[in-house]
Amino acid sequence: MIRDFQATAISVVAFAAMSVTSTAQAQVRGFNVSSGEAARTIPEFARQAGIRISAPVSGLNGKQTPAIKGDYDVRTALARLITGLNLEIASDDGKTIILRKVGATRQAISAQNDDRAASNSAPSDIVVIGSGLTRSVSTLVPANLETLPPGTSVQKALNFLPGVSAHSIDALGVNEQSLSLQVRGFSTTHLGYTLDGMPLGDGAYNNYNGLTISRALISENLGRADLATGIAGLGIPSTSNLGGALTYVSSDPKKEMGLSVSQTFGSEDTLRTFVRFDTGEHGGFSAYFSGHYSEQDLFVNQPAWNKSTGKQFNGKLKYEFTGGTITAFGDLSRTNQADDAYISKDMQRRLGWDWGGYAPDWDAYVSRAYCAVTGPAAVGKCVPPTGAEKQSDITYTNGQILRKDNLFYLAGDFNITNSLSTRVQVYHHTNKGAGNNWITGWSTQGTTSTADDIPVRIRDTRYTINRTGLLGSVNWEIGFNQFQAGFWVEDNTSSAARYLWTNVTQPFNLGQYLKGQPDLAQWVQETKWKTRQFYVQDTVKLFNEALSIDFGFKGTYSRSDAEAQRGIAKAPVTATSQFASGSLTAKDYFLPQIGAHWQVAPQHELFASYSENMAMFQGGFKLGPQSVSQAVWDAQGHTLKPETSKSFEGGYRYVSGPLQIALSGYWVNFDDRLLQYNPCPTNQQQNPGCGNSFHNAGGVTSKGVELGILWKPLPWLSWYNSASYNKSTYNEDLDWCSGNSCVVKPTKDKQQVDTPKEMFASVVTLKEGGFSASVQGKYTGRRYYTYTNDQSFGGYVTFDLGVGYDFGNIGALKGAKLSLNVTNLTNKRYASNFDNSVFAPDDTAGTIQVFHSSAPRQFFGTLGFTF
Repeated sequence: MIRDFQATAISVVAFAAMSVTSTAQAQVRGFNVSSGEAARTIPEFARQAGIRISAPVSGLNGKQTPAIKGDYDVRTALARLITGLNLEIASDDGKTIILRKVGATRQAISAQNDDRAASNSAPSDIVVIGSGLTRSVSTLVPANLETLPPGTSVQKALNFLPGVSAHSIDALGVNEQSLSLQVRGFSTTHLGYTLDGMPLGDGAYNNYNGLTISRALISENLGRADLATGIAGLGIPSTSNLGGALTYVSSDPKKEMGLSVSQTFGSEDTLRTFVRFDTGEHGGFSAYFSGHYSEQDLFVNQPAWNKSTGKQFNGKLKYEFTGGTITAFGDLSRTNQADDAYISKDMQRRLGWDWGGYAPDWDAYVSRAYCAVTGPAAVGKCVPPTGAEKQSDITYTNGQILRKDNLFYLAGDFNITNSLSTRVQVYHHTNKGAGNNWITGWSTQGTTSTADDIPVRIRDTRYTINRTGLLGSVNWEIGFNQFQAGFWVEDNTSSAARYLWTNVTQPFNLGQYLKGQPDLAQWVQETKWKTRQFYVQDTVKLFNEALSIDFGFKGTYSRSDAEAQRGIAKAPVTATSQFASGSLTAKDYFLPQIGAHWQVAPQHELFASYSENMAMFQGGFKLGPQSVSQAVWDAQGHTLKPETSKSFEGGYRYVSGPLQIALSGYWVNFDDRLLQYNPCPTNQQQNPGCGNSFHNAGGVTSKGVELGILWKPLPWLSWYNSASYNKSTYNEDLDWCSGNSCVVKPTKDKQQVDTPKEMFASVVTLKEGGFSASVQGKYTGRRYYTYTNDQSFGGYVTFDLGVGYDFGNIGALKGAKLSLNVTNLTNKRYASNFDNSVFAPDDTAGTIQVFHSSAPRQFFGTLGFTF
């Protein structure tokens, strides 16, 4: 595995080096900076760029800057902004840009550093509110991650924002199966995700069209993350964003050569190493190469076969020239995760929060597995569970999750004229995944003798993704209009297969891609995806730009052609367990969006937006409507309709110096909500009775209000608070059909599953000299996991703490920092994420294995150096 990883890493470095000679891609951000006085526009530009900018006040008084609208490389956009101001860049370390008068001496720079009038919107604050936009947007910057341990998923770090509920079983939020997100009633797979403009898919576990941000970007390489909580922009390449969208931006290479190294140790034998080397800028060229290695044990009561590891490489190369920028990016990710069990309310009452597998006690596990099978080899060998255990609880381990991703993009940003610019991006992503589990069933070793039979098999689930895409956009400013148009095309081939091995003789490490020919196949399916999308938009500025209106629409065509295949097993797939062959198409060439922003008075603004969206039918073996038997498909496939949404939001913002306030309200109508159901827990073998079924729940209506307040009363103190209320209810009772039997379930006006009504968060941050500290608290309200709301988990409060000290320069070191992080400070145990594939109408006995336990209190210490 390590040799394979190293070989691929070398190939990426070679690819990146070759790319620079011809073309390399830029770091791009979306800007919406109106023309106006430089003293106002430069701080606003810095906020949107996620950097600090220091400029001499004497060089800004009375000076005007042009509007910067659209997607631009930061440095290119800054050059346009300061044209005519007689300013130039004196220094740029990737985080802070210092401007000086043209011809000013370097000695004058130190005095200028104290003149911060042009950098009030400091990106080191907890959160930045999307001033000037027609939609509700919050921005997370690297400083927001300091409360949580290094390596924490950026997605999990969003949890303190209004309307956001982010969960993961592990403290770092990198466990694929347990990473979930809920925003304004829209779940993980109903949002959109991009990295540097490139689509990341729908965020689903068992993903079929992308990957999570943790596998795409090392957290230390984050530049910023923008969360549109309700309405995403028209230009986001996504077929899943019925609600908002997360747009991640990677950091740029630094202008000066340097090496950063950090080492983390923590609870559950956590070990993580991060290294990044920046080449510095040379003739317009700059690059960085970075990597990390991590390992961590499960916190549950399973003392063996419980280690997770991760290896990842990020490389980014950038070339800036007159009239544009070119950037290349490469990501290699190898994860091998020990999995935790989903448990039920009944299991939690009997077994506690930390129930794990029997490993390493193989003999005890096998003796209990005999109780679940019949036949001559099982006679007299059953040892029933004792105490609080039930036979259905028994497992050796909860398996291993493996993912192998290679991701590359190449893009160019070109300024054709002062008012016309364009961007082109091509990307390629391949993924190989596997999930290996111990299950009950006869392993006969392929012999006629029963003497060597044991009641244990291996369930081997395999996935692949091979996708290539192209994006393009153009931005044209003419008069008071700013026209934008763009397109996205992607071709993707994904596959999913489940095999059974009946040659088990003893325990071994499941953290590997199993070689050889499996004995049996339950289902094998390949799907070809074709996605075509375009958008057009015009933004009009009126009344000296106090009022802006943007309007436009996008069109989407997405088709999936699923084909059942024989696979590689020794025995062919049986018709009763095979998935279907069939095609689905979702298309709509007019999905409108309109928004308005009104600068009522200095620092006071109002905004409102309306949007319509459609989602492509999902894929993957647990979520997609094609992952059913051919009989079920033939009965329901022609009746399926793509999910759609109509969203309206409006609000008020106040942004001035130390105080930022954002208040918004929204109404969403979610039509043709498709509910998926699988009656069997993940540790059981699939059989004909465990097949997926899909049920159209009609409409869901979401109404809510959100408030975010950032207050910085003192230079060293900031306090962020968020509050949200969400009422997402089913519009009608559910006609729940199974076979030829249908039962009406009373779901009308019941709260949508996994959607808390109330959430409150507070973050206090102190920074003085080299010392920093941050405390983050979050209340999450009651969450239901049944459609009739007969079962739920109550609200809970959690706290996280981060403390650090930056020693600054020490001898040859450019920086040294020591930090301590404590997650779940009060050791609160609660239901973390839910498995949305097993949501059901009701659960009277509380036996549905639907949730992961939260991690207990954990400690992490990190020492970092910069050379």
